[in-house]
Amino acid sequence: MDTEEHRRLRDATGRAEDDLFSANPWYEWGPYLSERAWGTVREDYSADGDAWSSFPHDHARSRAYRWNEDGMAGLSDIRQELCLGLALWNGTDPILKERMFGLTGPQGNHGEDAKEYWWYLEGLPSHAWLRWRYHYPQTAYPYGRLEEENARRSRREPEFELLDTSAFDDDRYWVVEVTYAKASATEILARITVENRGPEEASLSVLPTLWFRNTWRVTGGDPPQLRLANGGITVDHPRLAGYRLDAAAAAGGGRPEALFCDNETNTVRLFGAAPLTPYPKDGINDHIVSGAATVNPSQLGTKACWRYHLTVPAGGQAEIRLRLSRPTSGDEGDGWSGRYFDDVFTARSRDADEFYTALAPADLDAERMRLLRQACAGLVWSKQIYPYHVARWLDGDPGQPVPPSGHSGSRNGGWRHLDAFDVLAMPDPWEYPWFAAWDLAFHTIPWAHLDSAFAKYQLLVLLREWFQHPNGALPAYEWNFDDVNPPVHALAALRVFVIDGSTDYDFLERVFQKLLVNFTWWLNRQDPDGNNIFGGGFLGLDNISPLDRSHLPDGFRLDQADGTAWMAFYSLAMLTVAVVLAERDNVYDDMVVKFTEQSVMVMDALERSGCYDSDDGFFYDRLTDPRGTSDLIRVQSLVGVIPVLPAIALPAIHLRRLQRLQKRFARILERQGRREIMDWRLRGTDAERHLLLSVVSPDPLSRIFATLFDEGTFLSPHGLRSLSKRHSEPYTVPHLPGASIEYEPAESATAMYGGNSNWRGPVWMPVNYLVIRALLQYAEFTGSDFTTEYPTGSGQRMTLQDIAGDLSERLISIWLPDPTGRRPVYGGVERLQTDPAWKDNLLFYEYFHGDNGAGLGAMHQTGWTALVVDLLLDPPASSTLTIFGNAGPGGPAARP
Repeated sequence: MDTEEHRRLRDATGRAEDDLFSANPWYEWGPYLSERAWGTVREDYSADGDAWSSFPHDHARSRAYRWNEDGMAGLSDIRQELCLGLALWNGTDPILKERMFGLTGPQGNHGEDAKEYWWYLEGLPSHAWLRWRYHYPQTAYPYGRLEEENARRSRREPEFELLDTSAFDDDRYWVVEVTYAKASATEILARITVENRGPEEASLSVLPTLWFRNTWRVTGGDPPQLRLANGGITVDHPRLAGYRLDAAAAAGGGRPEALFCDNETNTVRLFGAAPLTPYPKDGINDHIVSGAATVNPSQLGTKACWRYHLTVPAGGQAEIRLRLSRPTSGDEGDGWSGRYFDDVFTARSRDADEFYTALAPADLDAERMRLLRQACAGLVWSKQIYPYHVARWLDGDPGQPVPPSGHSGSRNGGWRHLDAFDVLAMPDPWEYPWFAAWDLAFHTIPWAHLDSAFAKYQLLVLLREWFQHPNGALPAYEWNFDDVNPPVHALAALRVFVIDGSTDYDFLERVFQKLLVNFTWWLNRQDPDGNNIFGGGFLGLDNISPLDRSHLPDGFRLDQADGTAWMAFYSLAMLTVAVVLAERDNVYDDMVVKFTEQSVMVMDALERSGCYDSDDGFFYDRLTDPRGTSDLIRVQSLVGVIPVLPAIALPAIHLRRLQRLQKRFARILERQGRREIMDWRLRGTDAERHLLLSVVSPDPLSRIFATLFDEGTFLSPHGLRSLSKRHSEPYTVPHLPGASIEYEPAESATAMYGGNSNWRGPVWMPVNYLVIRALLQYAEFTGSDFTTEYPTGSGQRMTLQDIAGDLSERLISIWLPDPTGRRPVYGGVERLQTDPAWKDNLLFYEYFHGDNGAGLGAMHQTGWTALVVDLLLDPPASSTLTIFGNAGPGGPAARP
């Protein structure tokens, strides 16, 4: 593609997958600023590991962060040394609105939860065009009311949201939009528009804020400086000297006032200690809200803002124009804020239209294009800088107070090697402002459509020596790096390889080499008895079981249907990569043999495990008590669907290689005659011959599909439920009091894993996506000859590819207006469904109601929920892209 944005992405000085920091000048400034840095593990230096209490929201305005910054509509340079964000004040709140408010895990009746409304509306992967929107109440923000009411509610009640208060009554709120347009890689123009939606004239303070991340307390030396010079806030910094933030006069509002303080902790307020500076981090806040003398009259510091005080009539708008740039001498006047500004905004808007038009199928309608663009915007805005040096965090910084005793044993003590300083695709910039290993693998798939170099970087960086453990383990997430996530990275690498055109074998080879180490870790650490039965605990599915699978009662053993199935999935994905690489370099023949044998052994073990019940045709976990009594946990959940996922259909070009190698693994294949559920079959003429390697053979597969596609069990109008609806009556594990589960289509009543996610009924995008990809693999083998009833009991038979297409449409429909104009994602929230200022701004939730598709959990989960991008750009019903794409080595490139 040859759009202006694609040319920007190719404007690289090196390979982005090697060094994002220097690869492309357009990456220098981006939305790397988190929505929340308080309440994170990295900022927790307590003895007991209570991160939420150690650094609460109330400290955030007054306390300098150690690791990374946060803010609203924020940008930073790629090293996050200089940050730009937005602060607001409605004249009634007790504090400035500098960051999004939400409840902590213990405060929420369903765990942590943001209590604000903001959206990511536009984004280009070069960050040349970004648009963000926020709705800010004109009356006092109800901080206390939200805390008190959610504390009062039980886990069986819904969350109490900001829209449930009177904050937006009579439309007394501001619509605030921030749009960034880059004139060049180092010149960023910003437009802030505020619209008074209320019935009366109202006033608002708008404070675009520039500040340095506080690194000097750790490194020593003098801090950098911001100062007022030649009418702009100028930057004095070893690397960023010459940058300045210029502000044009607001129409009818005059020129703004520059205010300065220091990004230093207010030790007096928080700890009753001597002050570090008379103008601490909350100095601008205190000056504006209460008139305190806490801004530096010398107009210099490490934090500064332009203060606009706008009075806007009912229904009226006001606009602010800014420029962050490194101007040449003589380019420091206001000429940038007129026609030049308009021309740049027009050009960048046109670039975005051009980019997404080129990306999308020609028949994509307006609503699907809206969905595509806002999902991609969420991906772009979720790029965050992630600094975390675990050894330094455990031991404390040189010259700083030593952390309390107990801190070094609180968590992640076995990961002292981890020393991250990378831009990562975060699951959610507020609720999950830290990477999660399996989330990140899914993020790379939609990212491959937008910026394949960044997608590859995400997969490779997690496998680099500063992330991957020397023993081969991948860090799960910062709350517990030792937890085990499903091994989906090989499949993600294959999908990225295909979307990128099936040509970058060097990337695929690099991923494969490091995943070999991780695969060996799985063999050594998650198969303690050496019998190819794998565990892993919760495996990313949180509360999907009636018992906590990561913390079993003493003396109990759990054979996990999904643990061993995930390993079969991993084995087949690695086999597929080896087959692809062997077509270019026959040294990988050894790896083809190794992973063929490994796949068969794991599949044999799954059969021997007794996790498959031939009476009802489903897989279950098997629990063995201290006396040796073993029973299936007869809960029909996605745990029993995971064994369907390991399946690959090899076309003739790859099959011939396997046939040449067959003698090397003939002894393994001889076991086929004794295998009930492992399938190895051939279909077609010599020219069209395919091989299918899967865990589940036709009869069990058909029986699992009959359950999976039943609208009374898993199949909902908006995708596959995580738990069968048959469990509307609770199921209790025999002889294990308290271990029970029931179908809960919305939020969970259990506190397991914090209670902020629920795998007991809702629809989750990642596993739905994997089921769709597996169906396409089966369809590659069966073709149009094989059909199955869908939905079960309907009398209608469909091919597996058509079923994959229908499942995809059910997921996409979550965001599309139904015949009455209502979007399922917004459930019964009337303002979100009908108000023109709200209804077309889309949120990408963590999971969705199992019956009606309403969004639940984290609101900005355009991490794995952005997999909808792949479903839109490569519709399964018409896809020619299987794992191998529509081309073998040397064939035509796949359509991005």
